Amino acid sequence: MDELSYLNELFAEIEARRSASPDTSYSAQLLADLPRAANKLGEEAVETVTAALTGSDEAVLAESADLIYHWMVVLAARGLTPLQVVETLAARAGTSGLAEKAARKKTNSEGDS
Repeated sequence: MDELSYLNELFAEIEARRSASPDTSYSAQLLADLPRAANKLGEEAVETVTAALTGSDEAVLAESADLIYHWMVVLAARGLTPLQVVETLAARAGTSGLAEKAARKKTNSEGDS
């Protein structure tokens, strides 16, 4: 079994929790409240950064796991999937990170006009 396939299993479990009672499922609570889910994602991102800078390897791993879970919940709440993220990353393959970032800035500033 491919170890990364667990991420697909986790996402499927998160999707399945959509029909669970929010009284008994944390995932169901978050799926029903996108602002709360997004805030938790941001909180976990900050905790991951803090662990990366000042924590142990175990702390980085634990916070990274929390971050990935909450990222998947936000994707599910928005009707998106991890596969769509993979496809977005794959579409960028072979493009310099700096060039890709500059292209996004140009596209974003044109949209502001």
